[in-house]
Amino acid sequence: MPMQPDGLREALTILGEILEDRGHHFELVLVGGGALNLVGLIRRPTKDLDVVARVEDQAWVSATPLPAALLLAVKDVAIALDLAHDWLNAGPADLFHMGLPAGFAERTTRAEFGGLTIHLASRVDQIAFKLYAAADRWPSNSRHLQDLRALAPTREELIASALWCQTHDVSEGFRDVLLRPVLAEFGIDEVPRE
Repeated sequence: MPMQPDGLREALTILGEILEDRGHHFELVLVGGGALNLVGLIRRPTKDLDVVARVEDQAWVSATPLPAALLLAVKDVAIALDLAHDWLNAGPADLFHMGLPAGFAERTTRAEFGGLTIHLASRVDQIAFKLYAAADRWPSNSRHLQDLRALAPTREELIASALWCQTHDVSEGFRDVLLRPVLAEFGIDEVPRE
């Protein structure tokens, strides 16, 4: 069942309370549509919150595997609020392994929910992620492409994002068949190259 934007905060508040009551504290880095909702850049239902990394002892580490105590609390929130069991998941963890955009950590917005601290990706980083996801699903008019349009990226932001995307998929097929037409949707005819 999709969560409304206000439902995201409720779920995180309850999750943070449960974690605090159980003596746990986790620090997560979020990207995607849920994170966009939380920072107010879009307003649409979303099925989940995407964890790209965790913070342990002030160091960023892979989101996978998510700690068992966190997963148990996520499940308890899912039952209480009638959400999907994976309403908070590490689906985009590969982005962390392949490399986040330079300066990503410094641009995040931090929020506290009891036993849970979250870092939300910035608008400029979300443009990169949404461009990559929209290209990966081209020619679908996916929610990623719709989110990218809602972010109203500048030409410079799209060029920088396109360069980052090509560090994750270096193939000519990705560049010419998938990325090029998405950029064309925004009036950019050539795919930038380093």
